[in-house]
Amino acid sequence: MQRSTLLGGALLAVAAALLVVIGEALGLDTEHVALLGGALGGVIGLVPDRSPAMRVTGFVAGLFVAWIGFAIRALYLPDSTSGRALAAFLVVAACLGIAVAAGGRVPLWSLLLGAAAMVAGYEEAYTADSPAFLSESPGAATGVLLAAAVGFLATSLLGPQVSAARHREGAAPDDQPTYEFAAAEGDRA
Repeated sequence: MQRSTLLGGALLAVAAALLVVIGEALGLDTEHVALLGGALGGVIGLVPDRSPAMRVTGFVAGLFVAWIGFAIRALYLPDSTSGRALAAFLVVAACLGIAVAAGGRVPLWSLLLGAAAMVAGYEEAYTADSPAFLSESPGAATGVLLAAAVGFLATSLLGPQVSAARHREGAAPDDQPTYEFAAAEGDRA
């Protein structure tokens, strides 16, 4: 497990640095989100919960839901505490709705991670110039997705090794929830 952690961490560190350098050279806006997206993509690659495709699907869907949340804020909600609170509620509720509609195949945590990635990568720019939502938000979303993809690729091959190490150490199997309210979740497909 130590060797896998060292290898995955080293690959992720190199990938994040290359993403900044290559992104700058190509004129991509990845320098501000390289660590954020790379680290979150690494989490998606490493957490042995559901299939990699379902974890990625959740992350991308959550990011898109948060992007829609910004659109709703820009078009319909006041720039106030109540407007931001309603947008936050709607984004989390939509993520929950997707997880429930998917019957547990798409993990809620990956949806929330995607939403958090979009908010962390774009909130400051949105606050500075909310009328520029249509022109600025696609670049922010693309930068976070690119960085997350690099992080995912750097660590996804280690996911099975991490899972095997957890089984050897006596941890709960991957298909068993490890959080307290797991019984309320019902059977998984």
